[in-house]
Amino acid sequence: MAVFCTGCGVKLQSENPGQPGYVPVSALEREQVICQRCFRIKHYNDLTPVPMDNDEFIHILHRIGEARALVVKIVDLFDFNGSWLPGLMRFVNFNPVVLVVNKTDLFPRVNWVRIEQWVRRQAKEGGLKPVDVVFCSAEKGTGIQALMKSIEQHRQGGDVYVVGATNVGKSTLINQILKQAGAEKAPVLTTSRFPGTTLDMIKIPLDDGQALYDTPGVINDHQMAHYVASEDLKVILPNKPLKPKVYQLNPRQTLFFGGLARLDFASGERQSFVCYMSNELPVHRTKLEKADELYSKHLGGMLSPPGNESLKEWGPLDQHTFSLKDELCDIVFSGLGWVAVKGTGARLTAYAPKGAGVYVRPSMI
Repeated sequence: MAVFCTGCGVKLQSENPGQPGYVPVSALEREQVICQRCFRIKHYNDLTPVPMDNDEFIHILHRIGEARALVVKIVDLFDFNGSWLPGLMRFVNFNPVVLVVNKTDLFPRVNWVRIEQWVRRQAKEGGLKPVDVVFCSAEKGTGIQALMKSIEQHRQGGDVYVVGATNVGKSTLINQILKQAGAEKAPVLTTSRFPGTTLDMIKIPLDDGQALYDTPGVINDHQMAHYVASEDLKVILPNKPLKPKVYQLNPRQTLFFGGLARLDFASGERQSFVCYMSNELPVHRTKLEKADELYSKHLGGMLSPPGNESLKEWGPLDQHTFSLKDELCDIVFSGLGWVAVKGTGARLTAYAPKGAGVYVRPSMI
């Protein structure tokens, strides 16, 4: 009989230490068994990357569409665009969707009514019509009771599937639900700051005979986390409330975000550029005519991250030019954060690694 890791869901094996699911034979006798990879994540914060096949995610989504179930879709409010799963409604069929907006603990004092309106507009434009929108912090445990109430109301006796992009906090959220529901004997799912921690579906029985399923994170390749080594994740992924950095820029000035991204203010009226990024990420301002030289001389030094491991495969940055019309808008670097600008009449050029997402959206805050 197959045994599965209670931490990440992968099928366990004792034959090949270099393959996913490895565990010593002696450990298989325990009531709850975690694989060696999960053990190292939990105790040493050390992740062994495991390539994932997007076809497996498609298969899981088809399975959800064939079931009578509630879909709990989680997005990361800090990386809303990067963690959005486009086309989800095509797969879930007519199953209801509760949209969970996670990581609210990272935000400073904001108008939450306005942000909820913004989220609902973005969801509608993304083709999603959720039956409910719940804001929470899986890390801090806030909003979990409201989410549990919403799940019970909308699942109507069916199963629950928790879906989302990598690193949105699915497993942390489920652990909070189990904790606040008093499920002391339930398995503790493996969580980490690394994308791709959960490797297969994890089934958690519910009291009425149905189940809650944690699913592997869908890989959105345009997120910045997929372009840097693990040594840089602790810098670009915030774990404390954001402290916006405000820069008054004249035309022909440039902002560098470490060496990961760059924003040129080519033309327009002098205005404020408000940066919402990890507090650990250094921001450097320079004149546009000096920007290329600064980048070539100081990449990996003053302009870091990227660190040594990321630099091994670091190529030139792609550029994206925007002529802004909206009064207030955000220039988004997927997975890195965003810069709020006044917008009207400004011409900006944003730089990011090739393949990383760069967008303009209506201002969130």
